[in-house]
Amino acid sequence: MTNASPISGDKSRVLIFDTTLRDGEQSPGATMTHDEKLEIAELLDEMGVDIIEAGFPIASEGDFAAVSEIAERSKDAMICGLARANFKDIDRCAEAVRKAAQPRIHTFIGTSPLHRAIPNLSMDEMADKIHETVTHARNLVDNVQWSPMDATRTEWDYLCRVIEIAIKAGATTINIPDTVGYTAPAESADLIKRLIETVPGADEVVFATHCHNDLGMATANALAAVAGGARQIECTINGLGERAGNTALEEVVMALKTRNDIMPWHTGIDTTKIMHISRRVSTVSGFVVQPNKAIVGKNAFAHESGIHQDGMLKNRENFEIMRPEDIGLSGTSLPLGKHSGRAALRDKLEHLGYDVGDNQLKDVFVRFKELADRKKEVFDDDLIALMRIGTDAENDHLKIVSMKVVCGTGGPAESTVEMEIDGKDVTETAEGDGPVDATFKAIRKIYPNTARLQLYQVHAVTEGTDAQATVSVRLEEDGNIATGESANTDTVVASAKAYVNALNRLIVRRGRIGEGADTKEISYKDLA
Repeated sequence: MTNASPISGDKSRVLIFDTTLRDGEQSPGATMTHDEKLEIAELLDEMGVDIIEAGFPIASEGDFAAVSEIAERSKDAMICGLARANFKDIDRCAEAVRKAAQPRIHTFIGTSPLHRAIPNLSMDEMADKIHETVTHARNLVDNVQWSPMDATRTEWDYLCRVIEIAIKAGATTINIPDTVGYTAPAESADLIKRLIETVPGADEVVFATHCHNDLGMATANALAAVAGGARQIECTINGLGERAGNTALEEVVMALKTRNDIMPWHTGIDTTKIMHISRRVSTVSGFVVQPNKAIVGKNAFAHESGIHQDGMLKNRENFEIMRPEDIGLSGTSLPLGKHSGRAALRDKLEHLGYDVGDNQLKDVFVRFKELADRKKEVFDDDLIALMRIGTDAENDHLKIVSMKVVCGTGGPAESTVEMEIDGKDVTETAEGDGPVDATFKAIRKIYPNTARLQLYQVHAVTEGTDAQATVSVRLEEDGNIATGESANTDTVVASAKAYVNALNRLIVRRGRIGEGADTKEISYKDLA
């Protein structure tokens, strides 16, 4: 029997076999609906995945229906179903993939001593079973993949024996699974190389690698296997899969693309679709991608350190080995935080439409750093609030020095406020109906006035419990109206500063402060 290789002799080509819909869905809690499976399969097909393992048809009626419809809808990808080493599984799989333009059956059996003990088969009995089931699968479809599960812990002589049997029975792809993620990269490369050199007929089939990430080496093991001669990588989007997951499609594809100097192999993947499908799989599976995950993590193309941001602004190749546009992102992110420097702040402000001079930048930078010490990340809207509000006072006759507020269910709120009035510190305490009311009363005790509160408005600049609150206060006294604004991660502090800002503006509008007067005795009537 002649085995048909899908690579057609192109040894520089690596096939991408995606098992997100089969192995990926086996992650606890990652079950997808029928429509979600169809959507992900369509995205994989559009991205250029060579083989889509669409499911395990015998597992349920739902799985069978999904594999069948994916097979019928597929445009370019080969559609594969999984089957255990028995005729019932294989027949059901063949029925599910039969409408595919390129159908494949993937059948497997555990060959290590531990896995042979499960069905209680001797080596010879298992060898006979492999021959029978692979032959049966090949009589149903032209493309059969066979996997000796737990291959990396199977005795060498026996592994060679059963692979030879599978090839003679008609397998076109031999997949070598590192089922428990136990292998190291050097072992992975050596195993594939030795099998190709040792097993009769190995040059007529495609060797594949399926690596789990239990020790965090799945991608390294997969790439090492390719170096050893494997020409198919089994992987999933976001590395989704059993336990710690699988080789991540995005990692191997971008590694091959980025390091083609030492890995001269290529895939047919349209990498610009990677980020979109990564986010979609994350949504439908319920598995959030960790922020620092390679390639598709939120922070993969983000730079907060001032040194890194400055280097990126000069030449992004200083700190990026690939372009974010290559995976479908619009560009690099320079999130602002407490480690950011003036260069990144100026660049961000310019992108937001603010042309700041050196002196203004110094002032804004000080306030930015104060905010960054209170927040994990400073967003565009935070900066807009800083620029819009400017300094906390139009004319700093009155300044908040410190505040302490006590509130809760046990009684009225109490606020102690220390203010500086033209260089003199004054402290007062007041009770009120809530922390803001108590704070405003304390300020009025420090600086008596007859101004009436016309407006008090609070809104969050950004999301999260550490979001800045922007507070607007409008005061009116004898026909004079002044508005004060302030932003702070503490709503009560922002309220106090906005109130004082409005008072300062009223003072400016009224003309002067009585020189030599006791600040606690000054009122707006003295300014008439």
